Parts: sequence; structure tokens; C-alpha cells
Amino acid sequence: MVFRRGHMKRWFIILCTLGLLILAAGVVAQDERRTTTGGRTNRLRECPRTDCAILREYPRRTELIVVGQEAGEAVQGSDQWLRVRDPNDGTEGYLHISLTADYVWQGWKDLPAVPAVSATARAIYRRGLELGNDPNAFSKVGDCQNVTAYFLTPFDTPGQYNLGDFGGLQATIDHFSGSWSRESAAVNPGFNVASVLSPMWADPKVCQKGESPLQCEYRLHRPSIVIISLETWWSARPAAEYEAYLRQVVQFWVDNGVVPILGTKADNLEGDHSINAKIAQVGLEFDVPVWNFWAAVQPLPNHGLSDDGFHLVYARPFFNDAAVLQNSWPVRNLTALQAIDAVRRGVAGG
Repeated sequence: MVFRRGHMKRWFIILCTLGLLILAAGVVAQDERRTTTGGRTNRLRECPRTDCAILREYPRRTELIVVGQEAGEAVQGSDQWLRVRDPNDGTEGYLHISLTADYVWQGWKDLPAVPAVSATARAIYRRGLELGNDPNAFSKVGDCQNVTAYFLTPFDTPGQYNLGDFGGLQATIDHFSGSWSRESAAVNPGFNVASVLSPMWADPKVCQKGESPLQCEYRLHRPSIVIISLETWWSARPAAEYEAYLRQVVQFWVDNGVVPILGTKADNLEGDHSINAKIAQVGLEFDVPVWNFWAAVQPLPNHGLSDDGFHLVYARPFFNDAAVLQNSWPVRNLTALQAIDAVRRGVAGG
């Protein structure tokens, strides 16, 4: 069967929509308000200040009962502290909200679209080369906003793109030749941040028994860089659950010496931008690059979104045309390319 572009676009929208519908689910209400620790060091204190006595320290993902909330010393731009109780022994104390799943960091909106590269990212990259990762390969992890029909693929075919004033990016296109149009085992229209960790979602045609999509993609391609853009999520699940799964995704790549680039999303289906906040928080926690795609589409008509508030507006990646760059798909491809270029140059010291 031959698909024309109009047919392909309709199928693309159908697949994305089905993915969103499949992932919709409710959650069971709890009688008590609870929170989960999320910082590297989670110190329970006698009062809502950092100079107060430490009652105890908790590891990440410890569940505590919230008995109150009040203002105290400002930390990371917030003066909110939770009074919490340990469900095991009844100990009560104060935990700053930035150390819990209740925290939604708003500073992510000010992050640039194209990331800087940290010493941590350079160390991850060097260790990956020692492990045998390919410096000329990158991988994609994502859902329907990342399928090869739309995302980055044209850069493997001269004549299918025009860099315009961004001609300096051609060196990165050449450096990663073959990766742009490659079908990733970790990309599927129905994926979300949880499913990429599950062997149940791996493609049996290319993946070994028991492999998750992430493990499969790493074995097949051995990239040095991976761009991660996972936008769909269960409609009623808290952003803290998204964050917990994303942390596992990032940890997998870091453990294998692959530099993750975390992409924010253009939409705000959850209503409070909490998913983007969590993406940025995880990026800052691991000290890895964050590609703030959300910031890139803010100047566009309707912020780059179609009428459904989720899908991006399509146009081909001809960056020499100012009118084309008023559509979100060209901006997505351009800024993703710029992010990969920045990381390639940054980790190599070039």
C-alpha cells in the first residue's frame, strides 16, 4: 500500500491520539495526603529553616504523611515547608517542599532552548567511549512526536532540508550521518516514559527476549548521545510518577556512558506545566543537557500547537524561509539539531 503525505499525516494524528487515549487512567483517592522524598539528601528538621537541628535523613522515594504546610526560610526560590510525619514511628518534622514530589519548579521556563554542556556530561561521554560507544551515533527515545516520518529524518537526505543561515550545523549532520533517519527501537507512537522501561513494549522483531526498548536500542546502536522526548502521560497520574520513571530512563543511559538530552514539550495538557518542570528538574539533578523546546515555540502562533492543544504544526525543514519557521515542526527539528550540535561540540571540547 502506498501512502501519500496527506494519508500519512492522518495516520500520524490517529496514532498519537490513540496513544493518548490508551494511556488515560484514573487513580485511587487516598484518605491521607502523602508525599515522596525526591532530593539527593532529604533532611527532616525541627523547624522550617536550614539551620534547624536535623532529626533524620531519608533516601529518595521515602513516603511520608503530610500534616501541614507553612512558610519558612526560602530555598530554591520557595519559602514553603511541609510538616510531615513518618508513618513508621510517628516522628514529625519539617521538609522543604523542593525535596518532595509536591514541588513544581517554575525556573524551567527560563532555560534556553539550546543547552550548555557541563563537566558532568563530558565525563559521561568519555566513560562511554571507554565502554565502546560510537562517537558518530546518537539515538532517539520518544513517542509520536519523535517518529522518523517527521523528526530529524530529512537531515540524512540532501535536498530534503535547507539550513539557510544555520549552515554551521552541517558539520554535525555529517558527523551523525545515518542516525537521523534510523528507526529507533525506543521510539513508538504509543510509548510513554514508563513503557520504554518495560520488555512488554519491546519490538520482538529486533529485540531479544527480556530486553526493554531502552536496552534493545543501546545494544543495537551503541550511541554516545541520546535525545529523549517523552510527552504523553496518564491523564490522572501525578507528575511525580512521571519524574520517577524519567529518572530511571536517564539513569540507564548515564550508567551506559551515553549523554542524555532531555526535551521539554510544547503542550500543557496537564494544566500546570508540571511535566516540563519535572523534566527540567531531572536534567538539573543529573547535570545533563535540557533542550527546552517549550521555550522555542512560545513566540509562534498559538505557541506552535494545533487546535487540539497537543499536535505540532507541520512544515518541511527549510530554514531559509521565515514563513516556514512560523510552524512548530521546523522549529522542533531546528532546535533539536542545534541541541545535538551543542552537545557534540561541548563533550568533545570542540
